[in-house]
This record gives sequence, C-alpha cells and structure tokens, in this order.
Amino acid sequence: MTWLRQVLNLPSDSAVIQEAAAALRAGALVAFPTETVYGLAALALDESAAARIFVAKERPLHDPLIVHIHERGQMDALVREKPRLADRLAAEFWPGPLTLVLPKSERVPNIVTAGGDTVALRLPDHPVALALLRAVAAPLAAPSANRFGRISPTRAEHVLAELAGRIEGLLDGGPTGYGLESTVLDLSKEPARILRPGAITLEQLRRVEASILPDEARPRVGEAKPLRSPGQLPAHYAPRAQVRLASGPQAAIELLRECRRQQAAGQRVGWLALTEDRAQAAAADVSVFLASVDDAAACGRRLYHALRELDERGVAVILARELPDAGLGRAINDRLRRAAKARIGWHGDDD
Repeated sequence: MTWLRQVLNLPSDSAVIQEAAAALRAGALVAFPTETVYGLAALALDESAAARIFVAKERPLHDPLIVHIHERGQMDALVREKPRLADRLAAEFWPGPLTLVLPKSERVPNIVTAGGDTVALRLPDHPVALALLRAVAAPLAAPSANRFGRISPTRAEHVLAELAGRIEGLLDGGPTGYGLESTVLDLSKEPARILRPGAITLEQLRRVEASILPDEARPRVGEAKPLRSPGQLPAHYAPRAQVRLASGPQAAIELLRECRRQQAAGQRVGWLALTEDRAQAAAADVSVFLASVDDAAACGRRLYHALRELDERGVAVILARELPDAGLGRAINDRLRRAAKARIGWHGDDD
C-alpha cells in the first residue's frame, strides 16, 4: 500500500513533510514533486535504501542516480574535486534544473554511481522538494518516479499508475513546472559537455562558459557498461504505443501520409500535434495538442502528459514532429527521438 499526501500550499515544516522525512530516514521510498518531474527518493548515502530504487523501478544497475541536495555547500562533501566552473554554474542555476557531474567522494556509495567514479548532483527549485531535503537533513537519490524506460511522471496520478504498491509514500504537489528533466552537464572533463539536454538550454549555459559542448553520441542499445549520468540510454521515455517522428518543412505532410498508411493497415493512430498542424491532425483517430511550434516551454510542460493520454486512449501508433533544434527544442526532440521506434525518412543509425 502506498500512502498519498497532498502538499499544495502547505508550510515547509508541516506534519506531512515531517512524516515523509521520517519515512525516508527509516529507509523508505517516497515520491515527491520537483520543478522538472516527480522524483523517487531514498537516502543517497545509505546503500541498502538506494538499492531499493533499482528494484522498485526495475532499473538496471549500470544506470546511475542523481543525488539531490538542499544547499550548495553540501556539494563539497560529495565530490573529490571541483573545478571553478562548478561554483559559477551553481551560483547561476541552483536551485534549478541543472545537474552537475563531478568526481565523486568516497562517501557516495558505488550503487548510486553505477560503479563509476563520478556523481551527478542537483539542487532542485521546488518548495516541496527543498522542504523535504531540509527535513531529512541528508542527500537524497531521486530518479524519475516511473518504471524504467517509461514516460516520466509530471503529476501524482502518473506516479501511482507506475509505482503504486512498490513504494511507501507519495507527496502530491500538483503538476510540475517544466515537464522535462534537468540538463546534465559533465564537469569531470574539459571542456564541459552536456550529457542530457534538459530544462536549462545550451544557450543559457554558454552565457556562463562559452566552451561548453552539446550532447555527444549515446551508448548503443544493449550496452551494459556504467553510464556517466542518467538519461543517456538511446531508448527511453517511451509510451506503450509506437512513436514515429518526422522533421523539416514537410513534416506535417509526411505525418499525414504515415497516418493514412497506418490506418489502412488497421492501426489506431494518435497524433501528438502542434497547433500549426491542426488541419492534418484531424485525420488521426485521436489528436492531443501540445502548443505552438514557437512555444517550446509550453510544449515541454505538456509533452509527457500528452503521451500518457494517447496511451490511455488506446492508440497503437503515435505521430509527432520535431521542433526547431535549438533552445528547449533540443531537449524535447531528444525525448521524442528516444521514445520513437522509427523516424520517418530517417536512414541513419537509430541505435
């Protein structure tokens, strides 16, 4: 049985927060809202507690966890060394949706880092997350609160659908703000490189340090070697339905052709649509709209909830088109590409 507590508009020292903190200190798993997606928390420095996350999520042990802290000073005890850029970025973006990968200290259990020599750290910008971290008074390991490889949860009901009965508690703080996971930036090597695009854009990061590089090639499907951070696997964030993508100026037309082809084959088709594609999307059996192509922030907030809605409405195929590959569009496209089983007109290596 998983208990659920509402935390909307509650003071940070409320009995609900204290209850959740006590459960975590006792080794429990508790899901909670952040500004990005809902996280599944356990004590990061308690190996047995952190191990329970992998069991509940059915997560492979080679995929590391992000460690959440409530103040910048906690970073020093968790890392072996720290470049000046880490402090500059933390001053600019913490609290916020930026995860920094740094050489880990011996205090961090190997299970949290998948046996690797780096740890991923984040200071979230959500009142419930910060209140919980302060009440626990210890770092929390907290990946997204969903089964491994599935769509990240942006509402409490998504967490229950994925993990009810597998975790002890859930704090319901309403819908999350960004709807996309944090950006993960590797500072363990020079120049710094994005490992996962997210809510903080490359353009924002380069205003602090111009040499930061975009994300690189990901591990291939089937690779089981330890990853440097979460969110690097090529197949991830996936609905049950097959996702097919198109890009470029003819994307809507290509998707319309694909819609008709799939329907002729007897498939129920859903369209994850931009408002500009309303006319073409009407051909689908189910249409769920994100926002305008020019409003990537709104598209990001809606993305995971819309994918879940299409799954719930029983479609076999989901059609979507990519956004311009800049700003938040990079992160949205990254999630869509990894959710997709095929990209229309794509002849490269999709591993």
